Amino acid sequence: MSTNAPRAHPPLAHAALTPPPVSALPTPPPRSRDVVTRWAERAPDHPALVEAGVSWSYGRLHGAIADAEGWLRGAGVRPGDRVMIVGENSRAFVVALLAIAGVDAWPVVVNARVAARELDEIIAHSGARRVLLTAAVSAQARSHAARLGAVVEDLPGIGAVAVGPLDERVTPEPVDADPGDRIGALLYTSGTTGMPKGVMLTHRNLLFIAAGSAGLRGLGPDDRLYGILPMSHAVGLSVVLLGGLLSGASIYLAPRFDPVAALASLERDRLTIVLGAPAMFALLLEYAAMKGLTSVTAPALRVISSSGAPLHAPVKAGVERLFAMVLHNGYGVTETSPTIAQTRLEMPRTDLSVGPIFPGVTVALIGADGRPVPDGEVGELRVKGPTVMRGYYRAPAETAAAIDADGWFNTRDLARLEDGHLFVVGRSKELIVRFGFNVYPAEVESVLNAFPGVVRSAVLGRAVVGAAGGEEVIAFLQLAPGATVTTESIASHAAAQLAPYKVPSRFVVVASMPLTPTGKVMKDELAKSL
Repeated sequence: MSTNAPRAHPPLAHAALTPPPVSALPTPPPRSRDVVTRWAERAPDHPALVEAGVSWSYGRLHGAIADAEGWLRGAGVRPGDRVMIVGENSRAFVVALLAIAGVDAWPVVVNARVAARELDEIIAHSGARRVLLTAAVSAQARSHAARLGAVVEDLPGIGAVAVGPLDERVTPEPVDADPGDRIGALLYTSGTTGMPKGVMLTHRNLLFIAAGSAGLRGLGPDDRLYGILPMSHAVGLSVVLLGGLLSGASIYLAPRFDPVAALASLERDRLTIVLGAPAMFALLLEYAAMKGLTSVTAPALRVISSSGAPLHAPVKAGVERLFAMVLHNGYGVTETSPTIAQTRLEMPRTDLSVGPIFPGVTVALIGADGRPVPDGEVGELRVKGPTVMRGYYRAPAETAAAIDADGWFNTRDLARLEDGHLFVVGRSKELIVRFGFNVYPAEVESVLNAFPGVVRSAVLGRAVVGAAGGEEVIAFLQLAPGATVTTESIASHAAAQLAPYKVPSRFVVVASMPLTPTGKVMKDELAKSL
């Protein structure tokens, strides 16, 4: 959608509200676990979490976290230990996460949809003292639990959870004197090398974003947030979960997006805030088209916003027609907790800008010559401020490459600023975003190259405008002479080794790969054939 394109609808009154300044929010507590304490004391009967029609008040949630903390201590968890929680959005997931933080251990937060190989790599790299899996509410978590030999126990405050054996070999990390500097979450990305990278986010990192995003949207106890974004990822964790609880709002938990359930919840639960990935909104549009829906019933909805992947103009326009309100946009990366820019309720955009820079965050756009670029020109985006991660766990060289001596984090993304509004024009060289999740080609290629008969592979992403997945993953394969393997067998191999969203949707066999003199595949040449 161009900047001079007509609006799909007139702005609604509630979309033009001026939010309170960030400073108007109460100062966040030192640790993420403590966001519940304030409201448990102030409004103990107010709903905090709602899951499958079951509501937990702030008082009950506070008590559940305290019970879980007692169990963790009795189960050998010490301050500074890494404790992994594998699951999907649920009360058990939230309680376990906050209780781990409450005993000053590090929550290693992992989505249950990761492949077995990926999970094993994260367990090994993080040195997890314990692994907890929400097997009662996630089929994928049950599968992981069975393979790991985890035993289902009825944990105080949490309920039925699969518990892995205690790893006596690991040692705890030092505990910072300032609670805000302690690790609030260890989130793993695969990294461009295909090896897991643990992003260390402190409580201060996460709560700064939680408070700021809540302030920009004017969140309060009357709000009801749709908890559909995975809380194993930065937006779902900091913006939805911690931002909602910090504001005293009610969060309606959903493990996976289903358009029928989402539309029913909008009407029945009178949701006020819906934050989702572009893929989610694209699926909603597809469902609406299939059913012939031209509008939705959302009597209390006041904010819808997209994040986690690039938003395409047809999706934005279609959602705005369907909801008769602005679809806001935002941008961030895990390493910055994650928000870097966010559109404002009082300044709705008709284009694809991701909005002004987040309050308290500083950015610089650097050209190829290493100098700042003027307004309107594209540069590499660098970020500085209280949201920047402590670093990558057990990866000092990668941390030093990402954060310079002055504290600037290099996103490796290309962007431009126009009148104070940020436009992201490209991402890291090869990063693919599919269904709102990052896919790093090196990781997929390592799996494909391990299959007998595959000489070399090259994985690329291709944008599919308006498609639910955002981008498709395409694999080029060079097979050994005389190899009888089929693309179907290679696809089955990939499906067994990778999370579903990382499995290529298309396999292209080529006689030979275009190579540089040093033997590197020339992916730009391959892309020309798409």
